[in-house]
Amino acid sequence: MRALIVDDEPLARKALLRLLNRDTSVLVIGEFGDGESAVAAIRQMQPDLVFLDVQMPEMDGFRVVESIDAAQMPATIFVTAFDQYAIRAFDANAVDYLLKPFAADRLARAVSRAHERHQGRHDKHTARQLFSLLGSRCSSDYAQRLAVAIGGKIVFVAVADIDWIEADGNYARLHAGRRIYDVRETLQALMDKLDPREFLRIHRSTIVNVPRIREVRPWFQGSHLVVLQNGEELRMSRYQRDAVERLLGRS
Repeated sequence: MRALIVDDEPLARKALLRLLNRDTSVLVIGEFGDGESAVAAIRQMQPDLVFLDVQMPEMDGFRVVESIDAAQMPATIFVTAFDQYAIRAFDANAVDYLLKPFAADRLARAVSRAHERHQGRHDKHTARQLFSLLGSRCSSDYAQRLAVAIGGKIVFVAVADIDWIEADGNYARLHAGRRIYDVRETLQALMDKLDPREFLRIHRSTIVNVPRIREVRPWFQGSHLVVLQNGEELRMSRYQRDAVERLLGRS
């Protein structure tokens, strides 16, 4: 892991560097004595791990985390001579909290935890890449299948098997025969992936697979009902005039 040391005491930085030099799994790529320099370095150098002093003049360790955002911070080990900041440190998503002075074995445990955190983020990043590559576009310009996370697995649903899609809070719900899949995407995001010749938005909360439509019936107040091959009825908003015209063969 590529690491930064941030501490306003030169002797403390030197002592920590000496211990870390014994660990071949950690490469220290920079040392900084103030919070502002640390923030700039984290943004520019994108380290995997930061050893961060709590008490520093002008910008302390917690303000460094706030400046970057706890969710965006590299794995962080707080290093301090004061134990009263421990709870706040873990609220800031810290990997560990080293109380000065600390022994080499205590540092080794902290580094081991940092490795676990870093590996976890790497695995998630790799999964997201796989999710994107396998679930997005293949030979055509539009998705042939959609990736769905189920119980720690990724399942791929062929878009041709989808009857219709509905909005469900922060999710979209895919209806494919008797199966229902939830994906954390908006309907608009899905429309951008799907072939507009095959999928049509008939309501602000509904997308339909056009080949699955059996008939369209007039309803009240200028709206329509879309009836699928399986008999399911979906409301078409009267405001979706383009969809009405297309299904009626006028466009």
